[in-house]
Amino acid sequence: DAVLFKFTNAVCDSYNKSWVVINNCRIRAVSRSKNTFNFNGTIIHPSHNIFVEGQLFKRASGYKPWLFKATIDACRFAKKSYNPVAIIVYNLFKQFSNLNHTCPYVGHQIIKGFYLRHELLLNPIPTGQYLLNLTWLFGMRKQFFTNVYFEFTEDL
Repeated sequence: DAVLFKFTNAVCDSYNKSWVVINNCRIRAVSRSKNTFNFNGTIIHPSHNIFVEGQLFKRASGYKPWLFKATIDACRFAKKSYNPVAIIVYNLFKQFSNLNHTCPYVGHQIIKGFYLRHELLLNPIPTGQYLLNLTWLFGMRKQFFTNVYFEFTEDL
């Protein structure tokens, strides 16, 4: 199997610490070709109206917008998955997370030991370095962001 699909960096921060506190956002090396993403954030107040603005960037003399940009109604998505790209992203991390119920969200939101598995991608992506930028909005106000950097290399 000549596929490398792993995290390279993670940056998360809260725009509004009275609503969301980021306790942990880091990559941990497991081996040379595998690492895990760990996230722990606390939502202080029950949140019902949650949207996620997602955009994928590909590195080419800096990170440039690539292929995908969408705003997802997270509460609607939790009831019935409706966006094909969001379904792929969610399927990558759902078994490592407690983000598996409908709104409201409150308290600790955890992703632990999440590693990338290329076999879950329905279609391979071109070799390169990528950034998945997610901005989380509660009541249409930006609350926090998660920027996850990864690389995908397929030797044919």
